[in-house]
Amino acid sequence: MTSKPLVSIIMNCYNGQAYLKEALNSIINQTYQNWELIFWDNLSTDNSRKIFEDFKDKRFKYFLSKEHTVLYHARNLAIRKSEGEFLAFLDTDDMWANNKLEKQISLFEKDSDIGLVYGNCWIHTEKNIIKKTKIFSKKLLPTGNITKALFEDYKVGLLTIMIRKSYLDNFDNVFSVKYDLLSDFDFVIKFSLKAKIDCIQEPIAIYRRHKNQLQRIYSYKQIEQLEKWYSNIKNFPELKSFNIMPTLEKRIKYLKVLKLINEKKYLKSFISIINFPMSLTKIKLILILLLPNFIIKNFVDII
Repeated sequence: MTSKPLVSIIMNCYNGQAYLKEALNSIINQTYQNWELIFWDNLSTDNSRKIFEDFKDKRFKYFLSKEHTVLYHARNLAIRKSEGEFLAFLDTDDMWANNKLEKQISLFEKDSDIGLVYGNCWIHTEKNIIKKTKIFSKKLLPTGNITKALFEDYKVGLLTIMIRKSYLDNFDNVFSVKYDLLSDFDFVIKFSLKAKIDCIQEPIAIYRRHKNQLQRIYSYKQIEQLEKWYSNIKNFPELKSFNIMPTLEKRIKYLKVLKLINEKKYLKSFISIINFPMSLTKIKLILILLLPNFIIKNFVDII
């Protein structure tokens, strides 16, 4: 009987004490047990290390960064410490379903051509006393060669990803640090050009949405980075055949209008919407402009 492959779980932590215990318990409770946890402490000043050390498990491996770095550089440093055949990622504020790793390994074992497996997830929102959970995607998620589908509707959450390490070109720098808020998006798009991708359609993780997340704090910076990313990749010969640039341009325009609305620049918002191509997205923008802010915040994100 062959032994099960080792999965290296990458967890980067910077002052993540609020939900850390729940995240770690969701790893401990996995039905698939051949894993190691690479816990990269990015010089936390809270009780994160103490919470981590309360878990007496030899598979928990603690690493303290020599200096505080941007998140995706920290992810790269953590990956260099990994010994597994596969990589998975979980942040300190998220959780996994108990069978997450088992389901993914099963798909990898069935097909050696699969380089990455992702899945659906639940989005859990906490704001004051209001808590609600919704599914990330109600649509069937794409599988196979999915580059074009990713541009049309990107639905890959890093917390659901598992990667076969043999498909990686550079173990030292898996994620580009040029786009510190878009690096997983950049990685998945480029990875999809060379590898077959599979998916678990049911939720296998819980993504916790809260006010302290980097994506929400720096949402405008994400728009700027998306424009720079677009400028750098639009001439990639591998992408030209997919004819996805108009889709990305439309997405950037949409995000810019949302930014104007959020900044209460209503005249500029109106003019931008008028010039927006006729589509369901244009209708959505009109509704966002007209509806009260407290209503639209329930179903619209900047990114």
